[in-house]
Amino acid sequence: MKYLSRVIGISFLALCASSPVSADAARSLKIGVLNDASGPYSDNAGEGSVTAAKMAAEDFMRLHPDFKVEIVSADHQNKADVGAAIARRWIDQEKVDAVADVPNSAVGLAVNEVVRGSKAALIASSAASSDLTGKYCSPNTIQWTFDTWAASHTIGAYLVRHGGKKWYFIATDNALGKSMVRDGTAVIGAGGGTVLGSVNVPINNADYASFILQADSSGAT
Repeated sequence: MKYLSRVIGISFLALCASSPVSADAARSLKIGVLNDASGPYSDNAGEGSVTAAKMAAEDFMRLHPDFKVEIVSADHQNKADVGAAIARRWIDQEKVDAVADVPNSAVGLAVNEVVRGSKAALIASSAASSDLTGKYCSPNTIQWTFDTWAASHTIGAYLVRHGGKKWYFIATDNALGKSMVRDGTAVIGAGGGTVLGSVNVPINNADYASFILQADSSGAT
């Protein structure tokens, strides 16, 4: 809960930084939790994140009774166009100040462009593509928690130093998977390792047998 309370606080700070409205003048904050409520990311995001955000808002308002925090939510269905449309409606019509969570990097990148130049902020706590703070960096976006650059420079670099020299990637067929392969390949190569190949798998795929066989036959260790 402390984590989500901090997200709410950071949302407010991001709003103040991206908006001409001063911190003293702002007395309310409306946060849209945009995530996967019905697909493969719903277990670690979904309705649980929405409930936690509402509880965190209550905690925050108890500590800051002069502020009102409202939480709204929507399911982006793992579709970039759907997520972008929701974010645009929230910002333009429903006066949402910050969009938060956003599991699925493709959706995160789409929402990143919607908030760019607006008075709203994107707090991407589940969209992990390093492109959010790299190629498509925006002053309206904060990438909270982790990204593919950090993951590859910790796990990948460690394993290469400890003998993992030959690699084969089984990655999701989306922006996240492609970012992980790109960032991981760079780290592995810099450490003296080799990427022997990769395959992209649909995010809802349940059978990995053929992909594991491909990786096994590649010579990766």
